[in-house]
Amino acid sequence: MTRFTLAAIGHVDGGRTAAIDDDWGASRATIRLDPGRFDAEALLGLDGFSHAEVIFLFDRVGEDEITTGARHPRGNTDWPRVGIFAQRGRNRPNRLGVSICRIIGVDGLALAVEGLDAIDGTPVLDIKPVMAGFLPRGPMHEPDWARAIMADYW
Repeated sequence: MTRFTLAAIGHVDGGRTAAIDDDWGASRATIRLDPGRFDAEALLGLDGFSHAEVIFLFDRVGEDEITTGARHPRGNTDWPRVGIFAQRGRNRPNRLGVSICRIIGVDGLALAVEGLDAIDGTPVLDIKPVMAGFLPRGPMHEPDWARAIMADYW
């Protein structure tokens, strides 16, 4: 197995303190970059975008909680068993989370966002601007259970 070492670029400050499954849309938080590694130039120009994609670590998921096979999303037996890579649960093999959130503002090493589904203190691994050219090309489709699971998420 190939291993990689990643270092957090910063952390989530504020927002929620518990990982609750729904109602993330109005959640506001600030991503604070590590001042030992970055200066304000790291976020320069990001305020020209409406949204950012944030990659973070589900650091509170223990090794014993990781799922590598199939399960019912959220434990709901009304939904089909699907493999871990066919869902977005936090119990992933590498515990990586990805969220597209609205940019509220940039101030020095602080990025204020809305709709980030990570909790206070979460390590942030990367931030990327959302560009229309990287959004899906062509029609999208998803199973009914995936639409149902997202009905109250935001």
